[in-house]
Amino acid sequence: MPSRIAYFINQYPKVSHTFIRREILALERQGFQIQRIALRGWDAELVDAEDIAEQRRTRYVLQAGMLPLLAALARSLLTSPARFFAALGLALRMGRRADRPMPYHVAYLAEACRVLPWLKSSGATHVHAHFGTNSAEVVMLVHALGGPRYSFTVHGPTEFDQPQFLGIREKVHRSAFVVAISSYGRSQLYRWVDHAHWPKIKVIHCGLESAFYSIAPTPPAAAPRLVCVGRLCEAKGQLLLVEAARRLARKGIDFELVLAGDGVIRPEVEKLIALHGLAGQIRITGWISSAQVREEILAARGLILPSFAEGLPVVIMEAMALRRPVLATCVAGIPELVRPGTDGWLFPAGSVDALTAAMEDVLARPVDELREMGDAAHQRVIERHSIDTAATRFAALFRESGERPEST
Repeated sequence: MPSRIAYFINQYPKVSHTFIRREILALERQGFQIQRIALRGWDAELVDAEDIAEQRRTRYVLQAGMLPLLAALARSLLTSPARFFAALGLALRMGRRADRPMPYHVAYLAEACRVLPWLKSSGATHVHAHFGTNSAEVVMLVHALGGPRYSFTVHGPTEFDQPQFLGIREKVHRSAFVVAISSYGRSQLYRWVDHAHWPKIKVIHCGLESAFYSIAPTPPAAAPRLVCVGRLCEAKGQLLLVEAARRLARKGIDFELVLAGDGVIRPEVEKLIALHGLAGQIRITGWISSAQVREEILAARGLILPSFAEGLPVVIMEAMALRRPVLATCVAGIPELVRPGTDGWLFPAGSVDALTAAMEDVLARPVDELREMGDAAHQRVIERHSIDTAATRFAALFRESGERPEST
């Protein structure tokens, strides 16, 4: 009989979370039956056909409003009061010194009460969450209520910025296992959990579908074009990128910069572009589909990510699979993948001087050199980031969790 598990995500599907979709679909190819549960996302505007299909497969906790949550709380209290009060005590402990006020943690308990019967009716023997934030807390509370074992993937940088306030220690200690997407991420978890729990922290890289690897090689653009893919937000460093672009323009260097994405700081980015008179050289696409992102990467000389904080961005893997060198900051897990001088450039985060120099270098390189770097990048990511390899490792962990006796 196929193994039945569930995936729990805060918002799904989401443009920036295509790696979760790939992981779920790869596990289904391994023979798992996967129940998709998310808090929100039923009304999200999506442009990718695969995301639209996933939206139809997903069950949403908050879709019907507050009344079902209150009913679920009451039902859990009446049918299993001992477990309910144990879970309530855990939720209240999680609310102390937390990043969010206490009522949020009571709400997480209500969400867990609503999710629990869904898991039982589907026969799910394990539930996996992505991100160590509220989604991990909800599945931990589901387990405290008598639900299946849980695990979660930590991506960063949020979990590394405020581990005490997210209760990372408690979440790891109660879990069946925890996945970090890089060795750096694992090391940050080691800082916050007891040594006895270190063995349950595993490294599994995010992966790409074979379609990324099988695309016919396309030479890097002869045009002086670079692309930055990601949410427009403070941590991604796009404001610094505009400053670097201003320096290139002052030197008379010909370039085009594409910002593929959207986000909260878009008005500020647009204001800075206008201030420096760069509207003819910098283009913001807004949210675009995975296929459109691929086309933007292929039309560029390289991908540039001036991030201040990261986990290990999947878009770096996508660009490398498409044979494009990467220019990125040497933060978090990025140096584990990108090799300066071989398949890309690494530069210190926050340094506009180093960022400008890297951009100037890639724009000046002959296309043949960029092609060699792109080929090296392609081989590197094939060796490290196959989604089916990642799914095989997840499958082994899920099955091992199901065979291991519950600890007390």
